[in-house]
Amino acid sequence: MIKIKSLEEIELMRESALIVSKTLGMLAREVKPGVTTLRLDKLAEEFIRDHGAYPGFLGMYDFPNSLCMSPNEQVVHGIPNNKPLKDGDVISIDCGSYKNDFYGDHAYTFEVGEVAEETKKLLQVTKESLYEGIKQFKKGNRIGDIGYAIQHHAESNGYGVVRELVGHGIGRVMHEDPQVANYGKRGTGKKFKDGMVIAIEPMINMGTHKIHQLPDGWTILTQDRLPSAHFEHDVALVDGKPELLSTFKYIYEALGIESDEEDGLRKIPLVL
Repeated sequence: MIKIKSLEEIELMRESALIVSKTLGMLAREVKPGVTTLRLDKLAEEFIRDHGAYPGFLGMYDFPNSLCMSPNEQVVHGIPNNKPLKDGDVISIDCGSYKNDFYGDHAYTFEVGEVAEETKKLLQVTKESLYEGIKQFKKGNRIGDIGYAIQHHAESNGYGVVRELVGHGIGRVMHEDPQVANYGKRGTGKKFKDGMVIAIEPMINMGTHKIHQLPDGWTILTQDRLPSAHFEHDVALVDGKPELLSTFKYIYEALGIESDEEDGLRKIPLVL
């Protein structure tokens, strides 16, 4: 059942989402060759707790850490470890927080040092597909409109769209209805209503859409071992239009990136 949020609940969710956004912004300065994902995980847990929240992933479904850290051919759900990142890697960092009885859930794929141009393009197209999906989260549309927009943009650039893993509703529990697939047909699925809050998260592969799970029960890899990218935002439907609760602005400030991609999707300008 889809749980509709009040405006007051959406504001509480915004606070949880922004804690995740600030955590990723802090990590943006730390992602570099030689750092271990376990070190980044420790920094994130301390930062989240220092901001009055609890790491949303820690212990969820028995997951052992605060971050899902998925480099290169890992799609999602990678477990932090002591292996140093290398120049040319990319890494998806998926982070959650829990505060005021609500969750925030947010992901970004970072470049580590100098990354190959073909890999940079994969990241750019995946992020573009995220915003193509967000634009479809509006009055009169349905779940399939988001999936179609993401799939069309990714596949028109020659990439594979993961089928088995999807976005989701979010609120007092991390994973609520509805499921938000990254593929689909326009005009199909649940109709959107004001007060819905969903996490949209395209997972796009450079090659095949097919995936494989490691024996650890968590880590998902591309079947052909080519790179994958993953970006995620929490989005509320307010007055018939999508409103970002999370932001990449903290990441962009840390990395010196200028972007207008969130213009018109946030309630108020953020003070960084």
